[in-house]
Amino acid sequence: MISALDISTSALVAQRVRLNAVASNLANISSTRNENGELEPYRGRFVVFQTDEDHETSQGAVGVKVASVETETVEPHYRYEPDHPHAIKQGKWKGYVAYPSINMTAEFVDALEATRAYEANIGVIEVTKNMGQQTLRILA
Repeated sequence: MISALDISTSALVAQRVRLNAVASNLANISSTRNENGELEPYRGRFVVFQTDEDHETSQGAVGVKVASVETETVEPHYRYEPDHPHAIKQGKWKGYVAYPSINMTAEFVDALEATRAYEANIGVIEVTKNMGQQTLRILA
């Protein structure tokens, strides 16, 4: 029973990291500068999960962990805004501003999916807790 709690807890932690990545993507949807202040648009983040053999049940169920948080390598979205202070000054994209290629709808769907997975694992923890309490009542 404790391993079931460990598996659900590992999923909660993984989904929290996923929600943080989505929140970061949405917060930076219009960022034209990177973390170092350079004129480069924000690159979206996405989380890669993998199985966690450290949390395994005798029936073969395993936990999940975050393998990595990757950065998207897609081309930025360019908008022609020659008066914008971050407009490109020369070259092919002169007068354009580079914005992150983040799809707001996809991010909201990802957030909804992560939230539902989080809620499902909370439900598993509650059921596991209730089963433990019932077992103790029967034994007492």
